[in-house]
Amino acid sequence: MTELSGRKALSHQRIVDVASRAIRRQGYDGVNVTEVMRAAKLTHGGFYAHFASRDALLAEAVAQAGADIAQAVREQSARLVAGGASAFRAMVEIYLSIEHVRDCDNGCPVSLLSGEMFRQVPEVAEPSRRLVVGLHEQVKRALPAAAAPDAAWTVASTLLGAVQLARALVGSDPATAVAVLADAKRNLLARYDV
Repeated sequence: MTELSGRKALSHQRIVDVASRAIRRQGYDGVNVTEVMRAAKLTHGGFYAHFASRDALLAEAVAQAGADIAQAVREQSARLVAGGASAFRAMVEIYLSIEHVRDCDNGCPVSLLSGEMFRQVPEVAEPSRRLVVGLHEQVKRALPAAAAPDAAWTVASTLLGAVQLARALVGSDPATAVAVLADAKRNLLARYDV
């Protein structure tokens, strides 16, 4: 019984992992249950043994995507801070990197999903909203103590907007995409990393 439960748990996690990458790459509408199950190397018919609905999968995929990016940022930040960067500089450098823009599968889901969150059913919208709040909290923790208390929303908005613009440009005009990131980074660091 435990082995079966263990196998089911592993299968469930594989499905969520595949869906979390798909949702970051293609948005909510891009998550196709048949394709997710195929990529997880499971049958389509087994889907309902794991999830009550596609929305239930989306809710878990959004939460997993947020947990994945938060862990990656923590690890990368720790390395940069150990090298002498402030926590704020580390966050800005990571978020506004061309690697982050190009790696949608592993990047921040908020920059892709934010324009569609309000259209989702509550089951999906709530974990999505928590991602926005989580990004704001990360920024708030990283900001220097001297920053204004309400600066975190301005910084989060700048981070998100710059990544969205860079992603829109990177395929056809990579130089401009890099310039968008560099300009946002320069302005944020000049204003807040003092």
